[in-house]
Amino acid sequence: MSGIFVAGTDTGVGKTEVATGFLAALKARGITAVGMKPIACGCVPGDDGLQCDDAIKLMAASGVDAPYGEVNPYALADPIAPHIAAGLAGVDIRLGRIRDAYQALSQRAERVVVEGVGGWRVPLGPALALSDLPSALGVPVVLVVGLRLGCLNHSLLTAESIRARGVRLAGWVANEVDPDMRAKDENIATLAALIDAPTLGVVPRLDLPKPEVVAEYLNLEPLLR
Repeated sequence: MSGIFVAGTDTGVGKTEVATGFLAALKARGITAVGMKPIACGCVPGDDGLQCDDAIKLMAASGVDAPYGEVNPYALADPIAPHIAAGLAGVDIRLGRIRDAYQALSQRAERVVVEGVGGWRVPLGPALALSDLPSALGVPVVLVVGLRLGCLNHSLLTAESIRARGVRLAGWVANEVDPDMRAKDENIATLAALIDAPTLGVVPRLDLPKPEVVAEYLNLEPLLR
């Protein structure tokens, strides 16, 4: 497996924290790894043009250096849905450009951890969605579940959609986004019983979700077999 695609049940479920956690866990195992954020919205001017905080975090957690343009080939200014942000910027998001960036990164490291944008089915253009990326890159999906009311429905629908598209669901991670969620353990048990993929970790609510700390709650083994 040359890479994994970190998808989420929704926006704001902790994809970046989990992705950087996987990068830190791989580094701790002596495996070179680099992060990628193919599309990012809400970017601000930086040294190399528009830049995204999530991509910067991925770069900091990576074990190798890579140009920003490879890590984040599509940096969009407006903090809105990517296909709308791209339209306002006059940008056409193309799979070829994302594939080229992924291939360049895969030459730099043994593993590429790709973080999605928004939820699994978010549109990227008139005939393109985030769900098209894993099969185009030839990588399996790790699903990040934000633990909050409604996560059962969101998670099961997303897992069903991933499999329906012929993409391998390599595992899922529960991330505690609502510390006041009731019946949290029961929800996790339900997901473990109904999602036909390994549970790769349960990440508690962390005040400082540093990659090395998040990595302590993740299980790499099913991804390395």
